[in-house]
Amino acid sequence: MPFSFLILNNGAGVVWNGDNPGSLTDKNVDSLSALMELIKSGRCNEEFREAEIVRLDDNRHLAAEVLGSFKQHPRIARFRKFAENWNLSCFSTDAVRTLPPAYSQKHPNICAGNLANVVLHMEREQPERLRRVLSIISREIPEITKIGTKISPDGKLLLEFFTHGFDTPFSAQQMSDGILKFLTYLLLLEDPDSHSLICIEEPENGLYHKLPDALVKGFRNHASNGKTSSQIFITTNSPYLVNALTPDEVWILEKQKNGFSTVSHVSSNELANNMVQSGIQLGDLWTGNYLSED
Repeated sequence: MPFSFLILNNGAGVVWNGDNPGSLTDKNVDSLSALMELIKSGRCNEEFREAEIVRLDDNRHLAAEVLGSFKQHPRIARFRKFAENWNLSCFSTDAVRTLPPAYSQKHPNICAGNLANVVLHMEREQPERLRRVLSIISREIPEITKIGTKISPDGKLLLEFFTHGFDTPFSAQQMSDGILKFLTYLLLLEDPDSHSLICIEEPENGLYHKLPDALVKGFRNHASNGKTSSQIFITTNSPYLVNALTPDEVWILEKQKNGFSTVSHVSSNELANNMVQSGIQLGDLWTGNYLSED
């Protein structure tokens, strides 16, 4: 089956279908501009006779987005669909504490400002999913007994937390950042339309030090859940969160004196692997500088 290929630089380049990306032309081509000139002249290999020169009228547009809408480039279209399904989490507690209009929404948005709307949707349409989320929260934060929504007289949607020892619920505005963040990530993992890639920056911020372990278990279970799984990419500066990970799940990025960063897989560090097998936690090895290349 032929593949779709795209080479683009500064809004201009070449797109084509072919079987062999390793041999572009009959002659050596050392630049994209030279390749474009060769295609214009018609002196390409037979495989690349159908290659097209493309130019974007706005460099801010992604070439995959533009060309992915054409049927003649099915592989680029599939990549576009894959990338469109990524979730880049920019969680904001200020957004969660706003009062949205009272209607249900199926998916958390990028800042989680519609968290109450998602809970309302789950109350109405997916009560079993909401019960699963609540069971995890109640196990890790035992004082919370129920999470629900309430419509205010002015049509705003309130997110409420019921706890032991209090007759009236607490609003999202009264809850800690950590509890709101923990709920947000659990709802994201319970999204019925799974994402191909979920990226989260420092999910440990604001969490009680024992919660990262439960969060990592949730991420791991979701990532290994067959057809509904997502690839999950997390950045962290927390040894507590790293303690919950295994060597094959961790990559170390270290900035060098030349300004560039190196990337190393912890599983390739024989000393670290042996120490983890002996019972030492990975985050403790990190703070002890055993994972550094130096």
